[in-house]
Amino acid sequence: MTDPDEVTGPDETDEEAIQEASADPAEGTEDDEESADTADGTDSASAARPGEPGVEERGRVLFDEPGGSWWVTAIGPVLIGATLAMEIAGKGRIHWEVLTIFGVILIGFSVLQVVAARRHVSVRLTDCTLRQGVKVLELDRIEKIYPENRSDEFEKWESAPALGELHAVPRRRKGIGLKLTDGSLAQAWARDVDLLRTELSEAHLAVTLGLPPREKP
Repeated sequence: MTDPDEVTGPDETDEEAIQEASADPAEGTEDDEESADTADGTDSASAARPGEPGVEERGRVLFDEPGGSWWVTAIGPVLIGATLAMEIAGKGRIHWEVLTIFGVILIGFSVLQVVAARRHVSVRLTDCTLRQGVKVLELDRIEKIYPENRSDEFEKWESAPALGELHAVPRRRKGIGLKLTDGSLAQAWARDVDLLRTELSEAHLAVTLGLPPREKP
């Protein structure tokens, strides 16, 4: 169970807004035309950045962690059923109202937790892409995959931000150090981190060698 984090950018100041309002109308028209001409290019560039939601998954699935299991939602009905059985076996009256309220709360809370986990801490690796949460990274944006740190010395990649929409590696997951083609460091992550490292290394090697991705069965 994890709590997703969001990153927001700075707003314009009042002084900048006043300067823009007093600017030459011709310049404003020129800026608007430039913005209109480059809108499509800007959207494409932002969608192609590492870890952006606009990148689509493609290729055969090599590794898949859903992030949460639906069996968790069965805990609420089991507890309510056990309580109901005890009240039926007892001599007192059955508290239907209380049981219904607690049942709705328990089931609703567990459903929300599973949905959030499957959205924000799920992992899927294909021949071409790595999805962490809702964001997808093209494998050709990876320059190097660091081996597991087995020494006592702290590696630089261990303090790098995590891929996906979370800033840090989620709980009960471990990170894999990556160096991206833009020179930045990042961490891929998974619960079964050893299997992900193996599959990611092989898929990245295939992409580096220019081997075509295998189609989904």
